[in-house]
Amino acid sequence: MAKILVLDDDQGMREVMEIMLTKEGYDVTTSDSPVKAINLCRKTAYDLVITDLKMPKIDGIEFLKTIKDHRLETVVILITAYASGETAINAMKEGAYDYVEKGNIEEIKQVVRQALLKNGLVSENQITKNETAEESFCGMIGTSREMAKVFTTIQKVANTPANILILGESGTGKELVARAIHANSSRSKMPFMAINSGGIPENLLESELFGYMKGSFTGAYADRAGLFELAKGGTVFLDEIGELPPVLQVKLLRVVQEKTFRRIGGGEDIKVDVRIISATNQNLKEKVKKGEFREDLYFRLNVIPVQMPPLRQRKEDIPLLTKHFIEKYAREFNKEVRTISSYAMELLMGYAFPGNIRELENIIERGVAMETSNIILPESLVLSTEIYLDIPDQGIDLNTELEKIERKAIEKALQKTKGVKTKAAELLGVTLDSLKYRIEKLGVA
Repeated sequence: MAKILVLDDDQGMREVMEIMLTKEGYDVTTSDSPVKAINLCRKTAYDLVITDLKMPKIDGIEFLKTIKDHRLETVVILITAYASGETAINAMKEGAYDYVEKGNIEEIKQVVRQALLKNGLVSENQITKNETAEESFCGMIGTSREMAKVFTTIQKVANTPANILILGESGTGKELVARAIHANSSRSKMPFMAINSGGIPENLLESELFGYMKGSFTGAYADRAGLFELAKGGTVFLDEIGELPPVLQVKLLRVVQEKTFRRIGGGEDIKVDVRIISATNQNLKEKVKKGEFREDLYFRLNVIPVQMPPLRQRKEDIPLLTKHFIEKYAREFNKEVRTISSYAMELLMGYAFPGNIRELENIIERGVAMETSNIILPESLVLSTEIYLDIPDQGIDLNTELEKIERKAIEKALQKTKGVKTKAAELLGVTLDSLKYRIEKLGVA
């Protein structure tokens, strides 16, 4: 049983923390004084200490230094009502595990679990079944309801012979879905061949898909099999199918309908046994209406649609994905970065991710590369400043959305200036009176 010491001069906070942590199965001691807490630490080897940053006589940083000097392996988590990038950096430099907002009990609970697990102070089997639920499926990470639907659909359709169309924005993991379908099908031992229909010039794309005969064009020095031949018995994944040129749409339709094709320059039909999975980030129905995509081909490919949710619609998966990418790039870059601070995670949770999972991975990769401590801090995150607005089919209230943007800008300015309104007004390019009016109108705390 992990031993935890809670230091806070607020009796109510101590009681809440003691109840919560005891329910989690930890041996909890509380103290209202840094001096008393230091004496307790000299008598008992606590696995983890949670301390308020603002304490009388000795602040959280000084207390942290003292605890680390006495017993380096003790995990220390700081809690505070006020966030400061500079304070966070100082805390991490002195060896703090994380820096958590006061009053956010669920977040504190999660950080404690992560800290004890990562430091080997509790084992996985000490965490409840609910907390160690399966987080990945065929390389895809997520426990959200949206991803659970995708996983269920994959399992249902994998062994059907039907063609599948995967729909979703760029960066949502459409190829991973295609690979998962193939891996769970009876074709799993046969080839999986993928090609980006929009990333290859038309003449090259045709030869890549269907192959060619020797002498059929300049440079064709020998017969060459195309993707459909190479994938015999397996799966062909056509990414960005909406970019397929009209002439190739006709040839693909023949493959889908008749299971035959000809190589470039060839005179014989070649029989093919493949399952076709396509993907697009475009609205193919609209392209059909505009005459840019064949309707018959659309219906042949879209026998079973699979919709991939954007990351902003499955935000509960962001911590899991972040953890995965931190571990991946810490290994790759041989760095000691092991987690992300709660304030940095808060920034990620509030971000719209127009680039979806691919963008999150790039952000974490840069964060791990730039970080000099063992934890990713907000300063190491590079987020796009582009405003992203999702407009659903039912529409939006523009005034409400603009107020949200305005409120967020004011909150960030006040946070950056530590609540000094004159400096915040300068940052926002408005007068002090205008800022005060907006604060009152929008109810900014």
